[in-house]
Amino acid sequence: MDFSSTGLRVLRQIAESGSFTAAAARLGYTQSAVSRQAASLERSAGTALFERRPDGVRLTPAGLTLLRHARTILDCLTAAERDLTGTAPRTELVRLGLFLSAGAAILPLALTRLAATDPQITVTTTEGTTPSLVRSLRAGSIDLAVLTSRPPHRPLDGESPRLHVETVADTELVVAVPSTGAFAGRTAVHVDELVDVPWIAAPASNAEPLLGVWPGLPGRPDIVHCARDWLTKLQLVAGGFGVTTVPWRLSPVLPPGVSLLHVEGAPPEIRRVLVARLPGRPTPAVTAVTRAIASTT
Repeated sequence: MDFSSTGLRVLRQIAESGSFTAAAARLGYTQSAVSRQAASLERSAGTALFERRPDGVRLTPAGLTLLRHARTILDCLTAAERDLTGTAPRTELVRLGLFLSAGAAILPLALTRLAATDPQITVTTTEGTTPSLVRSLRAGSIDLAVLTSRPPHRPLDGESPRLHVETVADTELVVAVPSTGAFAGRTAVHVDELVDVPWIAAPASNAEPLLGVWPGLPGRPDIVHCARDWLTKLQLVAGGFGVTTVPWRLSPVLPPGVSLLHVEGAPPEIRRVLVARLPGRPTPAVTAVTRAIASTT
């Protein structure tokens, strides 16, 4: 078998992004170039590595096997490049992924505590939805991920071996509303009152969940604004332009003009905050970052 480093990078990016088109965009290649690399990998492997599905591309069991080795090979190449150029890092690097609200609610406190206990560790971060961060973990693009799940808390993906997952905390999902207007001065709202209100939500796709709308809302939500950025969403709420869902953990960082309401008349929506990594023995740096995140609860 003869695999090029370019082909292995393409394999890793397809696994992370879930499609040939997205992989091409992130790598700066044309889609046809990515398709050629994928075909070359499959010829060298002598078996199918990619499963083409209506909602994107997934790796076959053989593809996942090759991915595990690709991560090791690419990490070794990166280390060799640093040694040869004299740019080896003086600190221990941990690449951390976080779901969209964890950056505001968890990250600053965790980094502050880590700086006090383990100043030799450098953390780089990236945001994403839980499904996209799981793909990044599997692809080896991040070392650790702060994820969220909802009951019944099934495995984060169907791949084997399963990810190593630790529970950080459970938090209630609530509704962020303007402090003035129809909901002023209230601490709770009945779910039926939310049917006709304007909603502010994150864009959705076939592979990603709709974020920002109450999950048990009767009927079709009236979505008037779409934004992934939490500051944008909450400032729109403060301005009276709609409502959105947020985890209760976000309450300390709300901007002025935003209030949080518990939802009555529907089962409580509990979100679990998780820290996940690939199975196996973690590095001391990954363990230290995990410990710092857990200490924020």
